[in-house]
Amino acid sequence: MILPRDSDVDDDAGGEPPCFLHELDPNGVICSDPHQARDVAHWRKAERERLISARLKLSADYRAAQTSAIARDLNPLIPTAPGTIVSVYWPIKAEPDLRPWMHALSAGGARIALPVAIAPGQPLKFREWRPNSRMARGLWRIPYPADGVEVVPSVLIAPVVGFDNDCFRLGYGGGFFDRTLAGFAASPLVIGVGYPGALISTIFPQSHDVPMDWIVTGAASPLRRRVGPSRNMRA
Repeated sequence: MILPRDSDVDDDAGGEPPCFLHELDPNGVICSDPHQARDVAHWRKAERERLISARLKLSADYRAAQTSAIARDLNPLIPTAPGTIVSVYWPIKAEPDLRPWMHALSAGGARIALPVAIAPGQPLKFREWRPNSRMARGLWRIPYPADGVEVVPSVLIAPVVGFDNDCFRLGYGGGFFDRTLAGFAASPLVIGVGYPGALISTIFPQSHDVPMDWIVTGAASPLRRRVGPSRNMRA
């Protein structure tokens, strides 16, 4: 398989130095002050760059072993009900490569989808994938099924750049997953996957950030989201 060319998908706004972080709510929720929002965006951009750089330095053997453990821990979380559609992803920038697991799920009869980024600032679409699918390249040259029918996944697996113990995900900064999840009529099961080193103390979640139901790293028991508001109630 041909891996897509690595590219920078960060479109977070810049900001002043993070001098307002001490004013955060004790629970880590950001107030609506626009200066704080800019400072957190600035902090996230720097943290994102640090985490991606560290991930790229991981050895291929470590990534492969950890990905096998992630796949093992994902299996019991995936519903077996007929009609379940599992959205996976095409790996970039040394993300866990779940494509062999994706093939195994498909061979077992599961329906698989891949996300498609249509345009910056727009929610993701999902197209059904099969092992013989003809692939095209979308934004940032990430492959997607060229002829796959558009589907609505019941399970969405999202790679993380970073994550915290409340299952909030730090992504690449485009906001695609948050916009997508906010638009679902019924919330899918959402699982973040990444390496253990992606754990940080907090992402400083804001009102638009959507927590994952689970975070799976393969290093310990999957991390489960604490009970909170319905996703569809979030901005």
